[in-house]
Amino acid sequence: MKNNIKVERAKKNITQEQLAESLGVSRQTINAIEKNKYLPSTLLSLKMSALFGVTVNELFILEDED
Repeated sequence: MKNNIKVERAKKNITQEQLAESLGVSRQTINAIEKNKYLPSTLLSLKMSALFGVTVNELFILEDED
């Protein structure tokens, strides 16, 4: 799965630290999600989509597996 978190952060001009603080998680968690090393919970995904004003499907993209 890919994500557009870094892109959405750039649009809002916020750092990983600021996003993490808004969501009640660590900066390391945001970094891991952006690098596709950690899949966020449904609740965290919904919180991020609401914060950015986009749908979960716009934030996270399923990739076809070969």
